[in-house]
Amino acid sequence: MDLILTVAVGAALAGFVQGLSGFGFGLTAMALWAWTLDPKLAASLAVFGALVGQLLAAFTVRRGWDFKALIPFLAGGLAGLPLGLYLLPRLDVPLFKAVLGAMLVIICPLMFFASRLPRVNGGRTGDALAGAAGGVMGGLGGFTGVVPTLWCTVRGFDKDRQRAIIQNFNLTMQVVTFGSYLATGILEPRMLPLLAVVAPAVLVPVLVGTRVYLGISDITFRKVVLGLLAASGVALLVASVPVLLAR
Repeated sequence: MDLILTVAVGAALAGFVQGLSGFGFGLTAMALWAWTLDPKLAASLAVFGALVGQLLAAFTVRRGWDFKALIPFLAGGLAGLPLGLYLLPRLDVPLFKAVLGAMLVIICPLMFFASRLPRVNGGRTGDALAGAAGGVMGGLGGFTGVVPTLWCTVRGFDKDRQRAIIQNFNLTMQVVTFGSYLATGILEPRMLPLLAVVAPAVLVPVLVGTRVYLGISDITFRKVVLGLLAASGVALLVASVPVLLAR
């Protein structure tokens, strides 16, 4: 029962964040799930939940397809995904917590202050590299949108253009990642009942988040969500680093 409650609460919180921002399901869910779930289970649930959330958000907050802008991100993402799939089964629990905590502590402040960073024009090469980083992180647990979102911000894309790229990139990459989990055996039969918990837990929060998205400012989102995620990252590092150093 405790496991089911943990999975449901993590999925609900992450669903709201994803509906609001177009990304962030994996980071939000993992900030809670990493404490009690093994890495492969947590990653499988995160990828599945992110996929469900992306499908719901795609039909609720529709954005056009800009294939010319999207192709470099997708090409990089597909190239980077195999590395993430290779690394995931080789991470034990303390190392998994440390990696996730470091990601949260580094990435969340960067995303918070991204609007103040100098604008860059990295072109299609930069887009592909951002997509590749998203692919690697997607293989580790569905974090496909983190680096591409940060990259789109420093490139100066407005909220709607960024949403169009990230939503379509995430949806495509989550489908491929989930299929890869099935093909490689990362997703095991014992996990299936928990997938049935994640799907309904995501439904309403994603829809609420998409409604809030229509009226909320980016600054408000960053203050609340990224602040909480960064604090979770610090807590994960505090819990895991001493264990790793004692080995």
